[in-house]
Amino acid sequence: MRLLFIVCLVLLPVSGLAADDGYGYPITGSYEASIIGTPANLIPEFPAKMNVRQLVLDVFPDRKKPPIFFYDKGLRCIFAYQKQKAPLIFLIGGAGANEQTPRLLTMAKAFYQAGFHVITLPSPTLANFIISASQNSVPGDLTEDAVDLYRVMETAWKRVKGDVEVTSFNLCGYSLGASESAFVAKLDEERLVFNFRKVLMINPPVSLYNSVTRIEDMLKQIPGGPKKQGYFFNRMLTKSSQFYRYGNFIAINEDFLYSIYAEKLFSTSETAGLIGLSYRIGMAGMIFSSDVMTNSGYVVPKNRVLTPTDSIFDYFLVSTHLSFFDYFNEYFFPHFQKQRPGLTKQALIDSLSLKSIEGYLTSSAKFGVMTNENDFILTKAELGYLRQLFGERAKIYPRGGHLGNLEYKDNLAYMTAFFK
Repeated sequence: MRLLFIVCLVLLPVSGLAADDGYGYPITGSYEASIIGTPANLIPEFPAKMNVRQLVLDVFPDRKKPPIFFYDKGLRCIFAYQKQKAPLIFLIGGAGANEQTPRLLTMAKAFYQAGFHVITLPSPTLANFIISASQNSVPGDLTEDAVDLYRVMETAWKRVKGDVEVTSFNLCGYSLGASESAFVAKLDEERLVFNFRKVLMINPPVSLYNSVTRIEDMLKQIPGGPKKQGYFFNRMLTKSSQFYRYGNFIAINEDFLYSIYAEKLFSTSETAGLIGLSYRIGMAGMIFSSDVMTNSGYVVPKNRVLTPTDSIFDYFLVSTHLSFFDYFNEYFFPHFQKQRPGLTKQALIDSLSLKSIEGYLTSSAKFGVMTNENDFILTKAELGYLRQLFGERAKIYPRGGHLGNLEYKDNLAYMTAFFK
């Protein structure tokens, strides 16, 4: 997985510096920005020390976990706290994010420096969340994920409320976590535990189904299509390894990655394929964890009890060859159709969209959205929809791809200012 991450940091051909439009984020291409993120010299400096502790939450005290997940002791979150009275913000990571994903930690540092208590939450698609915090262990339904996240927030708040003074509660999420934050806030209107003062959605998909489809389609740019993903990945590793060997590099670090960028080592289609492949491998862990927890027999034979000494490589390999459409049609939709008799695929797809709660988002002044003109998970029509839906509450940057500029100093300044 680490090798995959490194390979996915290689970039498209250099497309020039940013236009002189007053916005200083320098990477113009959508894929480049999404993969390389923000250059280190453009990320603000943060306090060297924060008051931080890890929370390990026992969300379902009576849950019996399968033996293969013996290592999972509870849902992991990060809590950064001020010594004085302050607002508290919950941060929800994107698909596959854990509580210490770098982007999430950068956001936590920015909000901490701005005077907030912070609790970072992993994504409901993360194995740790599926095992320890999901009621049905089948992630992806925004309404049910919101219920799970809300339960986690309540559990975390009960754990820390005796240690800090809080003036207000706020909520922020990025990518999938952005869409989930909207559904969490709507749920809070009914339950009124937090009464969120402000909610910021960063790079949200309008339709979860449409956005994942766009990512899945990137695999079609692999020579030979998705079925050749193993051969393609090995070829990309070989190419980058040879460049490393003959470049006199001491470590795989920023110098190595920027050299790959400058040498135009990978084509546009190869880079798109790597993004799609990275997503596919991340999804494999979600599918495996969910299947074991539900004993559905989708990947692991039904009633097969995996022990800590069993190899799971073959199951994981099978999972990497399952597309999002396989997961949706063969596993996800049948699960919810059993729960909701008469449910159609289109109705389920429609429910996985901000449009399903459009009235609430329009009427609530607490919401804001931050995204980019060239975010590849959005169509032009969807970007226009966000502009129309949020009006002056929409902050749309000219570039940054999908989350590429999230750690850029101007973006972080806007985030914290929005909540102040």
